[in-house]
Amino acid sequence: MTATAGVPRRRFVRPVTALRVGIIVAVLATWELVAASGLLYRDVVPSLAAIAVALYKTLSDPTFYFHLATTGYEIGFALVIGGVSGLAVGMVLGASKLMARAYEAYLYYLGPTPKIIFFPVMIMWFGVGAGSKIAMGAVSCFFPIALNVAAGMREIDPVLIRVGNSFRANAWQMVTKIYLPAMRYPVINGLRIGLGVALIGTLLAETKLSNRGIGFLVIQAYSLFNMPQMYSLLIVLFVISIGANALIGRLGGLDDIKRS
Repeated sequence: MTATAGVPRRRFVRPVTALRVGIIVAVLATWELVAASGLLYRDVVPSLAAIAVALYKTLSDPTFYFHLATTGYEIGFALVIGGVSGLAVGMVLGASKLMARAYEAYLYYLGPTPKIIFFPVMIMWFGVGAGSKIAMGAVSCFFPIALNVAAGMREIDPVLIRVGNSFRANAWQMVTKIYLPAMRYPVINGLRIGLGVALIGTLLAETKLSNRGIGFLVIQAYSLFNMPQMYSLLIVLFVISIGANALIGRLGGLDDIKRS
């Protein structure tokens, strides 16, 4: 038994945690100083107290949750459609050099293109309802997922593929038993990026032509110059995005890898 046995260890704050907390405190303090200085136009940078009051009113309003459910429904369907199609296309491109040479360049060219330019087409095809917003989100998340999956397919150990072939696994068994487990991390990273761009695409579509959803509430608050409410809505979106991202990372085991 060592001399320190039975002595409780002191828990120190990790440098990373301290740095994160310091950055948050610095940002909030800077925000409050700018709000109190009067350098900017009234309410462009409202005080933290005003934002907190607006956040309380927003979360206390039952209609807010209807708009939140609408946006969640649209983003969820967009992520499913864009994710499944991106997964399928990425696996085809990653497994076939011919297909990759013929079509992958189009994904690299179209991927960085602002997807909002396709919104008029989406309106003509799917109408002004939820369909056009789901389509915008699906198109937005398709490209990063497809490219990440294609890159992950090329990194699979050929030995694993030969093992699957030696057991005469069919296409479905190869996908579920070999490909997906072997490229779990590229798929999860693609989903994380896809979630972010799906959120952006859906909210942009809601701000352009909609009467429901969080994007509609944001643009309505902006039009009425209700800056505290607008910032409160952005805070809600920010927190939800962080939570969804953390959940995807936890399910994929990426957070455990980072901590190890």
